[in-house]
Amino acid sequence: MPHLPDVVLWSVPAFVLLTVLELASHRLHPDDRLEGYEAKDAATSVGMGLGSLVFDALWKIPIVAVYTALYELTPLRVPVLWWTLPLMLLAQDFFYYWSHRGHHVVRVLWACHVVHHSSRKFNLTTALRQPWTSLTVWPFYVPMVLLGVHPAAVAFCSSVNLVYQFWVHTERIGTLPRPVEYVLNTPSHHRVHHASQGGYLDRNFGGILILWDRAFGSFVAEGERPVYGLTKNIATYNPLRVATHEYAALARDLRAARSWRERAGRVFRGPGWQPAGGGGASGAAAGGAGRASAGLPERVA
Repeated sequence: MPHLPDVVLWSVPAFVLLTVLELASHRLHPDDRLEGYEAKDAATSVGMGLGSLVFDALWKIPIVAVYTALYELTPLRVPVLWWTLPLMLLAQDFFYYWSHRGHHVVRVLWACHVVHHSSRKFNLTTALRQPWTSLTVWPFYVPMVLLGVHPAAVAFCSSVNLVYQFWVHTERIGTLPRPVEYVLNTPSHHRVHHASQGGYLDRNFGGILILWDRAFGSFVAEGERPVYGLTKNIATYNPLRVATHEYAALARDLRAARSWRERAGRVFRGPGWQPAGGGGASGAAAGGAGRASAGLPERVA
């Protein structure tokens, strides 16, 4: 098994330092145009992040078992070398794009990812607001394992991607030089991703590279000031409710569904999907905490 560093653990001091610096900047140089910090919101984000570490450790057991079995079945092997690691990171970022996009356009996956979008603030603590049900993510990286990438290398690449995205959760950095904005995911691009306006919804899914969004038609540049959060926000700082509120809304809709066709739509169509004629007990657009369609094909009812 390749011996790769735990980049998330090594990055924790940087996370803390950067968050303190950002918080100080908002206190010393307040700007009414920015959302800034709110104590309860930040505490919830940190609590969600700490909780995700516990739950991710539990989910890791079955995921590692599946990945290991698949890795043993495939005859392919990709060695961990100085020149293969960048290629693995590129592949992981590509599959991350589709995982991230899928978690926006399939409601049962959105029920996991909605946690990360539930804050109406946008600061470095928002990056820590991670879901507790990330068991839905692993299938998207199966192709890497089948191509011979060791599961530990997949985990390393995922950690690098996660660490990279920490710094893009800030309003304190404007736009960067054009070549950087064209290639990389930046705070400007990620502010769009967290915005709740119709023209910004379901855009800019890239982790490290924004090139995937440019290639697959999901890119939008930042223009008007983003309004963060959900199309129907949740009024709670309770981490358990933050983690589960969309699953509860989905369960209510399934109980109220009038047919198996509608139940399938509730689970596998977009968060804003409604059956012909409307209906549903809560729904992502009708009373849950979802985001309406941005016009992408996957979100059209």
